Amino acid sequence: EHAAEIGADPERLLLAGESAGGGLAAALALLARDRGGPRPIGQVLLCPMLDDRNDSVSARQMAGLGVWDRTSNATGWRALLGDACGGPDVSAYAAPARASDLSGLAPAFIDVGSAETFRDEAVGYATRIWQAGGSAELHVWPGGFHGFTMMAPDAAVSRDAVAAPGRWLRRILA
Repeated sequence: EHAAEIGADPERLLLAGESAGGGLAAALALLARDRGGPRPIGQVLLCPMLDDRNDSVSARQMAGLGVWDRTSNATGWRALLGDACGGPDVSAYAAPARASDLSGLAPAFIDVGSAETFRDEAVGYATRIWQAGGSAELHVWPGGFHGFTMMAPDAAVSRDAVAAPGRWLRRILA
């Protein structure tokens, strides 16, 4: 309703975020759909933090490993959800993996490293979007750990990962 005041076009909104911000972008896509808000043209979810339950295979594999391990993940979720973390009453607007319905969402670009805590929840989220009839482009970067594009920016895999969302966005905007 205030788009004109800031020179924005509500028909060309893009939601994007990385890590916890990726979870926020996914949650906002759900909220916009559910409340009849403007439909974004896309959502860019980079190594998104989507599931407070912290019990995937990749979360268990990364226990004690990397820059964002299972313990760090539990700490982050508890900071947001307190004692509700991991319980049955967590809102999908806080933990988008909890959403029972992923239909009707804007097309998604989802990427994640193969060696990070969020791998399985990102893959699962993309899979559920496809199952709901939606569009998702998923990239699982070989050997990528959480934050690899910032910590090893000159690595070939990092350069590829940084370029991929732009290629996807150009296709979405075409």
